[in-house]
Amino acid sequence: MSYKSDIEIAQETTIAPVMEIAARAEIPEEYIEQYGRYKAKVDYNYLNELRDRPDGKLILVTAITPTPAGEGKTTTTVGLADGLRKIGKKSVVALREPSLGPVFGVKGGAAGGGYAQVVPMEDINLHFTGDFHAIGAANNLLAAMLDNHIFQGNTLNIDPRRITWRRAVDMNDRQLRNITGGLGGRTNGFPREDGFDITVASEIMAVLCLSRDIPDLKDRLARIIVGYTRDEKPITAGMLKAEGAMAALLRDALKPNLVQTLEGTPAFIHGGPFANIAHGCNSIMATRMALKLGDYAVTEAGFGGDLGAEKFLDIKCRMANLSPDAIVVVATVRALKHHGGVAKADLNSENLAALEKGLPNLLQHVENMTKQFGLPCVVAVNAFPTDTAAELKMVEDKCRELGVNVALSEVWAKGGEGGRALAEEVVRLCGQKSSLNYTYGLEESIEEKLNGIVTKIYRGDGVELTPAAKKQAGQLEALGFGNLPICMAKTQYSFSDDAALLGAPRGFRVTVRNLKVSAGAGFIVALTGEIMTMPGLPKVPSAERIDLDVSGKISGLF
Repeated sequence: MSYKSDIEIAQETTIAPVMEIAARAEIPEEYIEQYGRYKAKVDYNYLNELRDRPDGKLILVTAITPTPAGEGKTTTTVGLADGLRKIGKKSVVALREPSLGPVFGVKGGAAGGGYAQVVPMEDINLHFTGDFHAIGAANNLLAAMLDNHIFQGNTLNIDPRRITWRRAVDMNDRQLRNITGGLGGRTNGFPREDGFDITVASEIMAVLCLSRDIPDLKDRLARIIVGYTRDEKPITAGMLKAEGAMAALLRDALKPNLVQTLEGTPAFIHGGPFANIAHGCNSIMATRMALKLGDYAVTEAGFGGDLGAEKFLDIKCRMANLSPDAIVVVATVRALKHHGGVAKADLNSENLAALEKGLPNLLQHVENMTKQFGLPCVVAVNAFPTDTAAELKMVEDKCRELGVNVALSEVWAKGGEGGRALAEEVVRLCGQKSSLNYTYGLEESIEEKLNGIVTKIYRGDGVELTPAAKKQAGQLEALGFGNLPICMAKTQYSFSDDAALLGAPRGFRVTVRNLKVSAGAGFIVALTGEIMTMPGLPKVPSAERIDLDVSGKISGLF
């Protein structure tokens, strides 16, 4: 049986002009700035008009530990929002914007799939409204001003060996991970080691996503630490007088982007930090807008529940005073069999033994949501034609033992109609009382917080700090940053820091090799294992399949 590609489905669908979507979301025309016919920005000042309007219910979609088999988290998020509309509920979806790195690298497009997509998917995947370019420009302006300050006399006594600020580009480019700049003689700067991060790992991305308004944005930008003096005092962007110009570059990027699902549900797509190397959530501003404009706001957090969801709950919710009314954990039978040791080529065959072996991964994510964080939860099984009745029953039975229901999600094939069952269970869960529990207290030491995440969420035996990381923890606490939350940079493929440990491993420890404060974002980044802030392209990148014909039609995105 042949299936249409995601881009073919999107291109064959007639979508409404964005002004119709704005009217559907009850956004007055004076707050809309159109970017063509099908996308727009919404003036953040509209949030002031909505201040007294009660919030809708907040639903967070997360997933099991990712596998090459795929889970369909964004697809489920979009399909759930459409499903809620199918049962008569006013829903709005809030998502992250895809990075060009994965689009041209391994994943291809990232706007949902099948009949549960956000559109126009080509625009969303390629440049969109230019937010990421603005973030990269602000990041690199700060880098240029830092190097220029040193070149022009260095009155702040910055130690060139202790510069922590790196340049950024929104592309997977391993060649730029570590570079030497300033070559070519005295007039070309001073030689020093430098490097690039992918834009979604830039602290500017996190700052944009966590800012409430322009004054908050400028305050956060000014607090960014770019390096240290020769006597180990921090140097900030504010000391370089860079925050005003950076904010000017980010003025329009701060405004949430409005698009739609294939079924016309209003969708905000804004910000895009990775969840394995950053905090993995769309902007607070977009989430707040969705909550004010919908009775149900559906959002997602990147990768598995141990990464994106943990950071959504321990960082974003804490900063924005949010608490989800329900959690959706997305899983597939295929992915669970992969966690049970089945090779990707053999996942289409029934294998109850492997499924049973892989199920602890799902069950640990579910327990984290219900028992650790104290939130109502449903498991959404993203349906595949190869799933057997026996396999689906095993998943349902194991989840029921934890007091959690399972809803079969058929949104890829049926759109919102295939999300009715999931939507009904989510509405039921939103009627329950709950209270969000954090993994750690802000008053705990950095090492205690790290141990809390490793033991409570990953179920490891504890954290190991390298001598360098232990020294950094002491320095950060001495500088007054010890009360910040932790943003773990860890492989997405395992609960541990070893990508090869599938399922729900036990008896491991997580090694933290570097601790860095993101003072503007307001958290401490802990680098574990071999995690990198600049990915590389695979042997056969998705870019080789992407093309443009003479009429301007794009193909190969997904």
